[in-house]
Amino acid sequence: MRGFCLISFFLLFSFSYGQEDFLAKQYFKDGEYEKAVVFFEKLTKKNPRRTDYAEGLVACYQQLERYDDAERFLLKKVEESYAFPTFFIELGYNYTLQDMPDRATEFYEKALRKIDENPNFGYSVGYRFQKYALLDEAIKAYSRAMELKPDLNYDFQLARIYGEQGDIEKMYLSYLNLIVEGKTSRSNILRNIDEFISEDGSQPNNITLRKVLLKNAQKNPNILWNELLSWLFVQQKQYKNAFNQEKAIYKRSEISSVERMESLGLIALEDNDNETAFDVFEFIVKNSNNPVTKLNAQLNLIDIDLKDTNPKTLDAAEEKYQELISEYGNQAQTQQLQIAYANFLTFKRNTPKPAISMLKESLELPMGRMPKAYIKMALGDILVFDRKFNQALIYFTQIQKSLKNDVQGQNARYKVAQTSFYKGDFDWALTQLKVLRGSTSQLIANDAMQLSLLISDNSLEDSTQTALKKYARADLLAYQNKTQEAIESLEDIIQNHKGEPIEDEALLKQGELFQSIGAYKDAEFNYIKITEFYGDGILADDAHFALGEIYRNIRNEPEKAKFHYEKIIYNYQDSYYFPKARKLFRRLRGDIIN
Repeated sequence: MRGFCLISFFLLFSFSYGQEDFLAKQYFKDGEYEKAVVFFEKLTKKNPRRTDYAEGLVACYQQLERYDDAERFLLKKVEESYAFPTFFIELGYNYTLQDMPDRATEFYEKALRKIDENPNFGYSVGYRFQKYALLDEAIKAYSRAMELKPDLNYDFQLARIYGEQGDIEKMYLSYLNLIVEGKTSRSNILRNIDEFISEDGSQPNNITLRKVLLKNAQKNPNILWNELLSWLFVQQKQYKNAFNQEKAIYKRSEISSVERMESLGLIALEDNDNETAFDVFEFIVKNSNNPVTKLNAQLNLIDIDLKDTNPKTLDAAEEKYQELISEYGNQAQTQQLQIAYANFLTFKRNTPKPAISMLKESLELPMGRMPKAYIKMALGDILVFDRKFNQALIYFTQIQKSLKNDVQGQNARYKVAQTSFYKGDFDWALTQLKVLRGSTSQLIANDAMQLSLLISDNSLEDSTQTALKKYARADLLAYQNKTQEAIESLEDIIQNHKGEPIEDEALLKQGELFQSIGAYKDAEFNYIKITEFYGDGILADDAHFALGEIYRNIRNEPEKAKFHYEKIIYNYQDSYYFPKARKLFRRLRGDIIN
């Protein structure tokens, strides 16, 4: 019986204690400090060594402006033998709140002196100073601890503080120390530095970083500094300068790898710096000992030549493809060559039959399911071009089943829907698209949603789906690079289906085709029409973004571009283009962003 009573008492005590803890924190969170203080007073008496209760009580006193109570409590705390140094900071901050700077400084200095006794206090003292925005004191705490105990490293904390203070050079130096010492991953550090630089190399922060890197490179000729300079030039889109750094890295590196070079070439190519991309890939061809890497570079060089498509470049490209086929043959490890050549024959030469035969031959080679899926995807695309829809559907469905949980499998499902759309089987297309609207790939999910809405919106009022069939035909013509025919087919929709849900879709698609042939005035007209007459529609954000890009990249009218990006920011916050629009708007406004 006695044991039972003891257990009951213990359980009751534990419940009561736990309830007091919960209520104290909940009342504080809710801003009910009069109630919270009662429970914190009880908790500090029962648990004199619990710093969280002591700090909670002090915070309540300060919120209630009971500074004298806070002072009395903290003066007792700092006299205790086990007093934690942060209580000196709490006491100092209590004086700061009462506008007593001299008394505050006295206790801040006492907290700093505690680090001399034990450098391990450096983090807790520095962090507490940061909490109260006492940044100079935080710098002293972290720096003193590192000086006394070199094993400690608070460069990350110091870098953040210097950044807050606007001391950009010291911030860079602290971050770079972390990279040099390997205390944290380089990518994490570069993400933090990213926040302070922009694409404009003439910005002060960019200039400061370049000077710091160059100074370090002169003091210590380590390829690390070349790598960081290359990274900076890439952020500034100065790819030729980055290429110079990469060449220096390649010459001084013990391992003759062109992996970094390959990455730079692809970035430059994507950003339409074709001249630098050409030089990079040419360097790789001359210096790489890896046949696959060399082949990829050769294929990229052909792609650059084909940017200016004319009979002469087409003939030259065909000759180069033939030479590469002779050199590499048809091997499982070089199927990118067969795919590239097949796409060239189909989409540039309009001769899909030899392309189909070549890829079917490739499928006979022994290879894993992923490379086989890439060949089947390319083959399916070409069969769609050749209007062999049922054959294409077979290959796309095979990929979808083979790679169910892969983005490539989701992409294949989208192609099943798109091919069914071209074929006129709108119900089956919708079935596939409903699944894809939850895709892990935002791009696939966005495309699936748009095609799904296109079909459903234009099937309700028009049971014959006449306009939808016309649009599917125009879309297929565009896919087949029959641009002028596609534009004319879309014009038929625009003229004969005015006011129907399909009109804005036709205007947008036609506008995109006008852009592809350089007819920017016609494209602008279409996009403006969408924003004026279909401002509440699902394509308004597409039109605003397209207008922003025309005014920014083609017309050089930044104010007009800003207007359209701003429309997306304020009116279409769920838009796929929202992050891009916000970034471009801020850049045009002159903000320092990456």
